[in-house]
Amino acid sequence: MKVSEREPEWTAEQRRVDEVVRQVDRSIEALEQQTSGTHLEMVDIRKNFWDDVTVNFEDSAEMAETFASLKQQAEILSERERAHGHAARQLKTLRKLKSSPYFGRIDFLENGEAQADRVYLGIASLRDRADEHYLIYDWRAPIASLYYDYPPGPAELKTPSGLIEGELLLKRQFVIREGEIVSLFDTGVTIGDELLQEVLGRQSDAQMRSIVGTIQREQNRIIRNERSRLLLVQGAAGSGKTSAALQRVAYLLYRFRGTLNADQIVLFSPNPMFNSYVSTVLPELGEENMQQTTFQDYLGARLGHSFKLENPYAQLEYALRAELEPGYSSRMEGIRYKATTGFVRLIDGFLGVLGREGLVFRDVRFREETLVSGAAIGAHFYGLDRSISVPNRMRLTAEWLLRLLKERQKTARTEPWVDGAVELLDKETYLKAYQTLRRQNRQLKDESFDDFDRERELLGQYVVMEAVKPTRTRIKKLTFVDVRSTFLKLFLDSEMAAAAAAQAGIELPGQWEAICKDTIDRLLVKKMAYEDATPFLYVVERIRGFQTNTSVRHVLIDEAQDYTAFQFAYLQRLFPFSRITALGDLNQSIQAHASEEASTGFTALASLYASEETETIVLRQSYRSTRPIVEFTSKLIPDGDGIEPFNRGGDKPVLTVAADSNALNGLIEGRLARLAANGNRTIAVICKTGAQSKAVYEALRDRVPLRLVQSETSTFEPGIVVIPSYLAKGVEFDAVLVYDASGEPSGYGKESERRLFYTVCTRAMHELHLFALGTVSPFLKGPIEDYYASDSAGQQADLQPNANGFIDNGKR
Repeated sequence: MKVSEREPEWTAEQRRVDEVVRQVDRSIEALEQQTSGTHLEMVDIRKNFWDDVTVNFEDSAEMAETFASLKQQAEILSERERAHGHAARQLKTLRKLKSSPYFGRIDFLENGEAQADRVYLGIASLRDRADEHYLIYDWRAPIASLYYDYPPGPAELKTPSGLIEGELLLKRQFVIREGEIVSLFDTGVTIGDELLQEVLGRQSDAQMRSIVGTIQREQNRIIRNERSRLLLVQGAAGSGKTSAALQRVAYLLYRFRGTLNADQIVLFSPNPMFNSYVSTVLPELGEENMQQTTFQDYLGARLGHSFKLENPYAQLEYALRAELEPGYSSRMEGIRYKATTGFVRLIDGFLGVLGREGLVFRDVRFREETLVSGAAIGAHFYGLDRSISVPNRMRLTAEWLLRLLKERQKTARTEPWVDGAVELLDKETYLKAYQTLRRQNRQLKDESFDDFDRERELLGQYVVMEAVKPTRTRIKKLTFVDVRSTFLKLFLDSEMAAAAAAQAGIELPGQWEAICKDTIDRLLVKKMAYEDATPFLYVVERIRGFQTNTSVRHVLIDEAQDYTAFQFAYLQRLFPFSRITALGDLNQSIQAHASEEASTGFTALASLYASEETETIVLRQSYRSTRPIVEFTSKLIPDGDGIEPFNRGGDKPVLTVAADSNALNGLIEGRLARLAANGNRTIAVICKTGAQSKAVYEALRDRVPLRLVQSETSTFEPGIVVIPSYLAKGVEFDAVLVYDASGEPSGYGKESERRLFYTVCTRAMHELHLFALGTVSPFLKGPIEDYYASDSAGQQADLQPNANGFIDNGKR
């Protein structure tokens, strides 16, 4: 709507914005006074903390009074800090409302009512200070579903009191900046093209934006889903999967305020940089960030102290670069097989066999002697009732070992080594021993060490008690079972493997012997391949007992198509009571294990939950990229015709062919200059591998201001980056330069690399430039040639670098 077309309505809406901003200003003023007062009070409490505490440690009664006084002061301070933090968050939200109070309006006439309700929607609710009616409704309020789910016409709203039916008379959208309406228009669809064009046409930021004003109907289904135990979201690249998931978290925290907090929600993201990229979305919506981690970080925390643990990026680098190395075929076969449900079943069969035989036990040693041999432990374990689960038999075995250790502790007190150890006690240890024994033996309250025999007895107790501690700790941790050697038996013992397969009702794969050799060679030197890490940890937990997390209520898994069946099975056991939201795009399955069986969707995950507890939502429309880019990328994959591009204009992708690497680097440099000069804030040179990224970075670093992104990079920043393909997943850039789109090994020539190439190209929001060294990738031949422009001479109006190097509007 243009101002000249409907000026009276525009003027009326602006008057309302002005009034709302005045109310916000008054609320800000009141809160600023409140926070200032609370802050001064906190400072005063901290300054005078000990002055207001009665301190007396002379007797137990006075100590209790001291403790109560400390507790009271700490609680007062904690309450003031909570109040100050809450007010500070409210202030932050109000300042955002002052700039842009709301983004939408709906007029809803309920059946049987004479007057329509007029509802304005923003990132937070705001009430009129005079009569307490809502000036703005939070976008997460139930009534907001009318805005997201219906065009003008018949509509219905589910509420706790029942279904409300009526008619949506008006749906209006706003772009408001600094309290001024920039654009205003009415729409007959969920979100008008004008608003999406305005939002999507902007240059990219260093963090993902919160775009609650542009949520689509299918995304709204994801956000407000409260029923499903497992919510599967399958969406094309750029369809808003991650954005909807983060806004789902904000909705859940709003909907279950008081019973759900951010610490009870965990996001498993693809890499540390992605965590940085999405870290501002929830704070923008006035919520605290949830727990964020990667599956690799979890594996590292559990296994990193015992093994040299491979990460998924090293595994993928191997898959992409080591094709000519010995053992490549068997390693790749093992990677793919260990990602399947068949291997999960084999391990479950193996665990079934271990319940009857085959567990490897270590000797339990006390000082230099064997207290109980591994063989004796095994005999005791397998002598227990086999109807008892393995973890419970482990605990019973541990209790038996602790009893034997306690008996050995008693006999050790009179042994000669104890006298020697007592003689070596220094004064500090002597006093520590006395205090320890005094706490444990109340009869020592009025005693002193004035009797030699008594002193020797008590100090001997202390020495033996300290000597026993390491053994007791190892027993309690169940380290008497050798899980590494037990796990190895599956690959070392052909009869054990056959028994496990028979138990599972499956057949071993054709290359089982080669897979076994490859696995054994690594584990014997304590190297843990990424494909073995989760199965091994699964075996550890099934033997010793799962360390389940019962406090986390929602788990979000992004880029779920890259998870294996085993990782899903493990996470299901780790979070047995959590609701799962899994997001992914099968066309972006780029991990080394990707195969027909390993990439059949989320079948493995869905099989872990009842069908009535599961819901699948498919997002087909892509919003990230311009229409020409989406039309191009959709031709790269077999089922790309199902992807619906949003109608945002732009230039076709451009393919430039270079004769050699020097020419290629020169063309890249010139193209980067033009893109930066045109105002693109985030530009990525995406290489196939990490090794290629390092080489390109070294070649350009003295000519172009850029950064190298590696697996350990933890922050996403604007500017020009050189980044390997697998780290670019989940992130978007204003412009993308695909470094080598040739059919050579350095490019994308194999069918197994098709999805990787697709993933790389879909990172571009506004411009996509492909460069090829000599030959052109087979993926760029045939009918797809109609969807990109060729620029063999590299003359796309690039600025040429001068003697000073990189050009950015004439400035370095």
